[in-house]
Amino acid sequence: MLATDLIASLPLTPHGPTDADVSAIAFDSRKVERGTLFVALPGTLTDGHAYIDTALAAGATAILCQRLPETLRPEVLYLQAHDVPGVLGRLAARWYAEPSKALHLIGVTGTNGKTTTATLLFRLFRWLGYRCGLISTVQNQIEDEVVPSTHTTPDVLTLNALLARMKAAGCTHVFMEVSSHAVVQQRIAGLTFAGGIFTNITHDHLDFHGSFANYIAAKKGFFDALPKTAFALVNADDPRGRVMVQNTAARRESFSLEAAATFRARVLADSIIGLEMEFEQQHVHFQLVGYFNAYNLLAVYGAAVLLGEAPDEVLTGLSALTPPPGRFEQVGSAGGITGIVDYAHTPDALENVLETMTALRLGTEKIITVVGCGGNRDAAKRPLMAEIACRFSDATVLTADNPRLEDPLSILAQMQAGVPPDAVQSVEIVPDRREAIRRAVALARTGDLILVAGKGHETYQEAAGVKTHFDDREELRAAFAEKG
Repeated sequence: MLATDLIASLPLTPHGPTDADVSAIAFDSRKVERGTLFVALPGTLTDGHAYIDTALAAGATAILCQRLPETLRPEVLYLQAHDVPGVLGRLAARWYAEPSKALHLIGVTGTNGKTTTATLLFRLFRWLGYRCGLISTVQNQIEDEVVPSTHTTPDVLTLNALLARMKAAGCTHVFMEVSSHAVVQQRIAGLTFAGGIFTNITHDHLDFHGSFANYIAAKKGFFDALPKTAFALVNADDPRGRVMVQNTAARRESFSLEAAATFRARVLADSIIGLEMEFEQQHVHFQLVGYFNAYNLLAVYGAAVLLGEAPDEVLTGLSALTPPPGRFEQVGSAGGITGIVDYAHTPDALENVLETMTALRLGTEKIITVVGCGGNRDAAKRPLMAEIACRFSDATVLTADNPRLEDPLSILAQMQAGVPPDAVQSVEIVPDRREAIRRAVALARTGDLILVAGKGHETYQEAAGVKTHFDDREELRAAFAEKG
C-alpha cells in the first residue's frame, strides 16, 4: 500500500517521500523486513525510539515516531505524531480494511464477569444461527477454530488481523473482552464498536493504574469513545455504572436485579444445579450458579435484545448454555466431596464465589479453599484475598499462584498478614500448588466443598520467568483419584 493512502487525514506530520510503498507494519524491530513501516511505541519498560536504527538496518522504509531522530535519511519516510499509539490504531484498522465496521463488535469491560459475559454472548449468538467470533482471556475463537490467547485484549495489529480473519470467515458478530490496560494503551483505537457492556468495578490492577480513580477512568474511557450509533449497557446496581456513561455519545441502557433499569430480572432460587430466575414474568432455569452469574446472564440478555433478538428466543438459548471453562467449574468428586475451580483472582470475585458456595450448603458441610496471588501484580490485594478466604472457609490453604518473577514465599507472607487472629489455626501454608490441592482433598469429608481459586482455565504455572504445564482441574481430579 502506498504510504500516501495509508496516512491520509491522520494527525501526523510526514518528513520524506510519501510515495513510499509499505508492505507491512510492525512495532517489534525483530519483525521488520524490507518495506516495513516501523512504529516506535513509547513504553514503560522499553521505548521503541531506541530501536529505530535497528529497524532501518532491517529494511524499514517508513518510521512512525513521536521524536524524530537527529539525522533523517532522505530515502526514509518519517511520520511524526504526538499520539503514536492512537495513530497506530487507525493505521492498523486501515491496513486491514476496517474490519470492525463490517461486524457487530461488542466490547465487554469490568473487573469481573468479562469472560463469562463475552463467552455466553458468543455461544448464544451461534445458537441463534449467526457466525461469530470471540476474543477473550480464555481463548480467541472464529466459529469452531480456536486461536490461542495470550492477553485479555490483543495488541492492535493482532486484533485487527484477527477481526479481518473473522470478517473473511463470514462472521457477523464478534464479542470481545476489553481490559483497562487495553484502553489506556490504546489497543482498541481505530475500532468501531456496535455496543459496550459494563459488568462491575472493584479493586484490581492498581499496580498498573496507580490508583482506583485511574482504574475507573480507564474503564470509562472505553464508553467515552463509543459512537452515537452504539449502545452502552451498564450494571445499574454498581454505584459506578452511571459514571461509566456520563460522557458517552452512545445510547444509554442498563440492567439490574435490584433497581429500576431497562432490563430487570429476579433470582428465585440458587443451587448447585443452577439458577432459577424471573425474566419478564417468565420463570427460567439456567445452568450457571451464583448471584454473580445472574448479573452476567442479565447483561447477555440485555445485549442480545438490544442487538435485535427476540426475548423469548434469547431466554431459550441462554437456558441451554454452560459456564465457560474455569468459571465455577465443578470438577470431579470423591466420596460425595464437590470440587470447584474458579478464576477468582480479585477480592470481589473470591468473595462472590465463596458467598455462593456458602449459600449452597445444606447443613454442616465444610468449605475448604485453596488460594494464592500472582506475582508482579497488585500486591495490595494479597492480604484481602487471605482475609476473605478465611472469613468464608472452614479451612484455608494458602499457596502459590503464578509467582512470575517474585519470591513465592514473600507473596505468601503478604497474604498471611491478612489472616484474622481467630482463623490462624484453620490456615495452612503449602507453597507447592499441587501439594496444596492434595492437602485440601485430604482434609475434606463427605459433603464438603473444595474451592481451588485464582487460575481457573489456565493450563500453566509461571515461576522464575518460566511457564510449566499446570492445570488446577487436572490436579484436583488426580487428588480425588488418589483419595478414592
